[in-house]
Amino acid sequence: MQTNPASPAHTSLVAVGDSFTEGMSDLLPDGSYRGWADLLAARMAARTPGFRYANLAVRGKLIRQIVDEQVDVAAAMKADVVTLVGGLNDTLRPKCDMGRVKGLLTEAVERLAPSCGQLVLMRSPGRQGPVLERFRPRMEELFACVDELAGKHGALVVDLYGAPSLADPRLWDVDRLHLTAEGHRRVAEAVWQALGYDPEDADWHTPMPATLPPGWLTRRVADARFARQHLLPWIGRRLTGRSSGDGLPPKRPDLLPYEGGA
Repeated sequence: MQTNPASPAHTSLVAVGDSFTEGMSDLLPDGSYRGWADLLAARMAARTPGFRYANLAVRGKLIRQIVDEQVDVAAAMKADVVTLVGGLNDTLRPKCDMGRVKGLLTEAVERLAPSCGQLVLMRSPGRQGPVLERFRPRMEELFACVDELAGKHGALVVDLYGAPSLADPRLWDVDRLHLTAEGHRRVAEAVWQALGYDPEDADWHTPMPATLPPGWLTRRVADARFARQHLLPWIGRRLTGRSSGDGLPPKRPDLLPYEGGA
C-alpha cells in the first residue's frame, strides 16, 4: 500500500457499540464476526508498528448498557481514536423515550471526547424498506443529536445514512438488520477517509450496478424465511426482555497489539 507521508498515523483504536460495531453479519469461516472495525484496525495496523485495538461492542446492547458497560472502560484506554455508535437498537423498540436516548448518548460523548485523540460518531446506515420508513423519524432525531454533539465536542461524523450504496438491500444480510461483508468493507472505507487517510475506494458511497429485481415467488420465499429465522425470534426477545447479546463478552476487551488480517 502506498502511503501519503502527510496522512495520519494513529497508534490505537477503541470501538464502542452494538452488533453493527461487533461486525454482524460479516461471518468468518470459524464462526466469528469480523466487521468494519476489524477491517479498519487492520488497515491502521499495516501503517503503524505496535498499533493497538480493542472492540468492546456487543450485539443487542441498548444505549444505557453501552454507557454503563463500555464507555468508562473505553475512556480509561486513552486511545488515539474512539468510535461510538449506539442508540439505534433503542429506536427500533416499540416504545422508545427519545429524550432519554439522546441524554444517554450525550453522556457517552461527554465522557469519551476528552479521553481520546479523536472521537468518531456515525449516522448509521438504513436498508430501504418498510422498517426504515416506520422508524425513520426516530432515527433522524437521533442523527440530529449526533450532529449537534459532534459540533460541540469536536467529533467526526461519518454519514452512512446519507450514502446511497448502503441503502441497497443487496448490502444487507438475510436478517435485514446487519450489513454483509461488502457493506462492512464500505463502512471501513468511509471511516478510513473521515480520519484523513488516502482513499482506497473513492466510490464507496456509489450504488452498486443495477440488476433485475427478484421475482414474486423468490421474494415471498425470502420473506417467509426472514420471518421464521429472524423476525419471530426478534419479537420473542422483545416480549421477554431478552437480548441477543445477553451473557456475551466483548470480542476484544483489552487494548492490545493487533495483527489481524483484513
